[in-house]
Amino acid sequence: MTNRNTGIIATIAAVVLCGCPGLLLCLSGAITATGNMPYSTEINGISNSGVLPSSYGFVMLCLSLLLILIPAAVGFFTLRKKPGIETIDDFPPGS
Repeated sequence: MTNRNTGIIATIAAVVLCGCPGLLLCLSGAITATGNMPYSTEINGISNSGVLPSSYGFVMLCLSLLLILIPAAVGFFTLRKKPGIETIDDFPPGS
């Protein structure tokens, strides 16, 4: 397996493990940031309901941006063309 194949596999794994959850977190963070994310709980027979604070949504949006940037960084660093090392001949051609 070559380095390019390893880079492609790493990029696909990063997209599946970080990119897709990041997109879903971005969606729920946007809904929460607008103040439209209701919750309801029931613990030991005591029920409670309300709306999550907008600050939770902004935190989710920041985390989602980080999760979305990870696959982009992995793809850039693993799939970019690295500069080659030039060889310098000590002897002129035809010697």
